[in-house]
Order: sequence, then structure tokens, then C-alpha cells
Amino acid sequence: MKKLSAIGFFLLFTVVGYAQKDPKALTVLDAMSAKYSKISAYKAKITSTLISEEDGLNEEYSGEITVKGDMFRLKMDEQEIYNDGVTVWTYLSDANEVNIDNYDPDEDEFAPSKVYNAYKKGYKYIHVEEAQENGKLCDVIDLIPDANKSSQFFKIKMFISQKDRSLVSWVMFEKSGTKYRYSISDFNGSISVKDDYFKFNKANYPNVEVIDLR
Repeated sequence: MKKLSAIGFFLLFTVVGYAQKDPKALTVLDAMSAKYSKISAYKAKITSTLISEEDGLNEEYSGEITVKGDMFRLKMDEQEIYNDGVTVWTYLSDANEVNIDNYDPDEDEFAPSKVYNAYKKGYKYIHVEEAQENGKLCDVIDLIPDANKSSQFFKIKMFISQKDRSLVSWVMFEKSGTKYRYSISDFNGSISVKDDYFKFNKANYPNVEVIDLR
């Protein structure tokens, strides 16, 4: 019987680790989920970065996100996304055009309104390390899709503040090699906002071209 090499042992340990649901990771994730479940609505700044080493891409976009329950509104430099939990409107300012489509929450499990609970269904998780992220000491948790789960991402890395269990950032690793990083700052969990805020109002956009994809 051959002895297992040090490298082989490490690889075996890693695979076994990823095949389990790490209790330490679960404690951190549950604390994060509990924190946000108590907040009825919030507003924050969000930075989105698309990284593709193969294509030489490193594109960063900044904006403001408002979330209430399953609804969210994202305002970026060149577009706004309205989502009332049923319908999604994507407004492109350069073209003065809005695209309307049905919203399928099952296809968007890492939407801003759902990212805090995504780990609860179809993922294994492991506590990777402690690390500084955006000036905060964080627990770093990897989410790995179950083998029977259909996903374009093979890993999601979450940075969760040790101080208050807020989600500081998360990185989504696509099978193609592309990465998507989202960072949250200036969080305000004490806002009051009406449901209509998450619906696109055509009257506020004179001469807008409406493209209904439903």
C-alpha cells in the first residue's frame, strides 16, 4: 500500500473540508443573516468590479443601493435598476431607454435583497481565514455550490465583519475565469421608504423608450 504524500494529504484534507458544512462558518453566516433580517430597509453605497485576467479587464462601477424586503433599487452612473420583487426595470440613461422584464428570484439568488440568505440552500460553506477587508477585520467564508446545483459560479467568497457581522464584500468566481466583486460602504439601516420607490415611473423620464420583454 502506497503512503500518501504530504501534497496528497493536503489535497485530500482540502476536498474533505469543502465537502462539509463548517460549523464555524455556519455560526458566522447565521449571525450575518440574523442581523439583516431585523432591518426593514437600508441604503448603502455599492462598488461593483468585473475582473477578467484573460481579457485584461478590471472595470469598476459605483452607485447607491436601496433594499426593502425582496425589493431593491440600484442607481449607477449609466443605469438604474428598479425591482419590486415581481418586475424589474433597467433604465439606460445614455439611450433614455427602459427594459421591462419579469423578475425570477430563483435565477438571482445573489441579488442585493437575497445575498444574506443565499447560503441556506444548495451550498456548502467553510471558514477560510481572518483577513482585513476595506479596513475591517473579517471572517472569510467560501460558499461552494452542491454537486447537483446548477450554477455559473464555482465559488462565492464572503467577507463578514467580526465587529458587527455586516457583509463588507463578496466575490463571485465564474467558471469562465471572470470574477465579480461587490463592496458595501456607508450602510444606513434606519431608513423609511415606500414601496413605490422600487417601481419605475415613466412620468419621471420624458420621452423614454419602453422595451417590454415580458
